[in-house]
Amino acid sequence: MGNINHPLYLYRRYIHDVIIAIESIKANKMKSFLTALGIMFGVAAVISMLAIGKGAQQEVLEQIKLVGVNNIIVTPSSQSLLSSDATGASSETTGTSKKRFSRGLTLLDAMSINEVVPTVNKISPVISMSYYAIKEGKSYPVVLEGVSPDYFGLLNMNLEIGNEFSEAQAQKSLPVCVIGTNIRSHFFNQDNPIGQYIKCGKVWLKVIGVIEKRDFTTSASDEMGISSSDNRIIIPVKTMLLRFKDRAAIKPETMDNMVGGGMVIMMGGGNGDTGPAKARERNDQLDKIIIQVKETEQLSSTANVIKRLLLRRHSDLFDFEVTVPELLLKQQQKTNEIFNIVLGAIAGISLIVGGIGIMNIMLASVWERIREIGTRQAIGASRKDIVVQFLAESTLISVFGGIIGVILGVLLAHLIQITADIKIIVSFFSVVIAFFVSATVGIVFGYLPAKRAASQDPVESLRQ
Repeated sequence: MGNINHPLYLYRRYIHDVIIAIESIKANKMKSFLTALGIMFGVAAVISMLAIGKGAQQEVLEQIKLVGVNNIIVTPSSQSLLSSDATGASSETTGTSKKRFSRGLTLLDAMSINEVVPTVNKISPVISMSYYAIKEGKSYPVVLEGVSPDYFGLLNMNLEIGNEFSEAQAQKSLPVCVIGTNIRSHFFNQDNPIGQYIKCGKVWLKVIGVIEKRDFTTSASDEMGISSSDNRIIIPVKTMLLRFKDRAAIKPETMDNMVGGGMVIMMGGGNGDTGPAKARERNDQLDKIIIQVKETEQLSSTANVIKRLLLRRHSDLFDFEVTVPELLLKQQQKTNEIFNIVLGAIAGISLIVGGIGIMNIMLASVWERIREIGTRQAIGASRKDIVVQFLAESTLISVFGGIIGVILGVLLAHLIQITADIKIIVSFFSVVIAFFVSATVGIVFGYLPAKRAASQDPVESLRQ
């Protein structure tokens, strides 16, 4: 035990140095707290910024899951059905009044895309209308949605109980439906809704399934095909057209039924208006068409082919929009990542500033405590002891600041979530990284003051 180089002796000696550092921190509580402030705010900034970035990334991934993988959305645009030259102006080439007319987005468009475009894997038209569902005297506002059987797979919808409607049910226009969780809670409470009936408009619909509740992000938009299914009643598209309403301007005698995939193709009669052009409301038969391509690499090319196909079918009128949600969301994700890097860099600078603050305070502390250093050296403390003491002080201050910073960071992240209504995810990894960095800052920025303190001449120190 008399050997000063014995590991146990060195261990006890350095522990003693750390105890002296703790006593010094206790003796200067206010100064130590103010020194740790920079680290506190730096760690809090890092954790909250990483939580925001992680939440934004997770939100985009959830939105991609909600819109379905490799999906393309075709929706009607706000452009008029009639082109600018459909005003009775004469055509120079034919000498007759030339009118370009589009019936808007129709089921025939959906069928043509499915037949002509080889990269299409699944497709579903979507017709949405607002109704009141009624059962036993109770009414509830719902969105009635007519779709094909592929719709559930396109948007990754799972059923809590029951089954989706089949191809046969869709082809026969049967009054069957799949309902959202809110509708089940309102009408059936604890009862099993399967096999029971809900009246929508003048039609009684048989419930065959209940959609599983999904997390729905508030920033998701219907334009990209993302919408909550909790208040929806989903029925076959043919049931919607034959038992509820067909918004397309058609004549019954010119309706051509074309059964396939649960879709009925409605052929409009006539060639459009024959008299002077007049204002007319848009009556698109469909609210959207959702198309799934076979491979992600085919998204852009397939979207271009669909755009050209629809332009030909719509008399070169751009009265539709083709959107690729996954590409838009991935672009958004890339933008978020860049933004998160910038935020992380700003938060990291806060830690560096906090470290510089520790170094400045500790350097000033060396000059203030020069007689203490000289006294310790005079009674046998080595330079290593002085280095360990001051290094322990800066490290402990950083660790203390890191602990408080972690608590502040978690609280700040949740405060941002409540006030800004954005998703945040505080990960264990971000907490560990922030805490590790705070301790490292204490060691790195505390080494110079510790070395300066150890280099003091004990005789000169005692004269101060």
